[in-house]
Amino acid sequence: MFAPDLTKNFNKCGDCPIRKRAVCAHCETEELILLEEMKYYRSFEAGQTVVWSGDRMDFVASVVSGIASLTQTLEDGRTQMVGLLLPSDFVGRPGRDSAPYDVVATTDLVMCCFRKKPFEELVSTTPRVAQRLLQMTLDELDAAREWMLLLGRKTAREKIASLLAIIARRNSMLATQTVGDSMSFDLPLTREAMSDYLGLTLETVSRQISALKKDGLIELQGKRHIIVPDFQKLVLESGDDADGGLPI
Repeated sequence: MFAPDLTKNFNKCGDCPIRKRAVCAHCETEELILLEEMKYYRSFEAGQTVVWSGDRMDFVASVVSGIASLTQTLEDGRTQMVGLLLPSDFVGRPGRDSAPYDVVATTDLVMCCFRKKPFEELVSTTPRVAQRLLQMTLDELDAAREWMLLLGRKTAREKIASLLAIIARRNSMLATQTVGDSMSFDLPLTREAMSDYLGLTLETVSRQISALKKDGLIELQGKRHIIVPDFQKLVLESGDDADGGLPI
């Protein structure tokens, strides 16, 4: 589904909001020209499926704006959200024909897509693209391990704090800002989506957000805008070891 009203601002790579974080981050002018020849934009409305698990993928893509979920469905119909795709995240795998997960737009979504075969050829002949793709794959592995810890061992309060800290960090990186004491961002997920992703009930998510607000760890402006007065306090509330030392 094409939506020119959503994609018209992303035609030039130099103006792209994810240029410094995406798979093309290390590309020189010549390589960007090659990518320009194989790219196209697609947009999806919130709730729309980008690709179903097992479907053939003839493209790979970078998320330009919005958020998508990665979902695994079991044989009995149960589903588990196993990951989020945020701006600059990469979708698809060179050398793999089918999608391993359902990819669904959580918010309105714009993706910069590359035709798969030309992209695979570019990866094999362009060290900068191959190196960046490897870095992003390793970052994704680290994120998956972090999420295993979050789902398996953390309390409901720690899960909410962890998710807010993750989104705050990513927002800071995309804006090329240093992670500071005070941070603010727009929460891209509804509370229903947060409950699905974290394995919590909607009531628990709402209760924990209210508790974090009451304790001064976050401030809310409207339904989605979050202010974190002290980022390190939020990280400590997430259960993570903020300074790298041994727990006491």
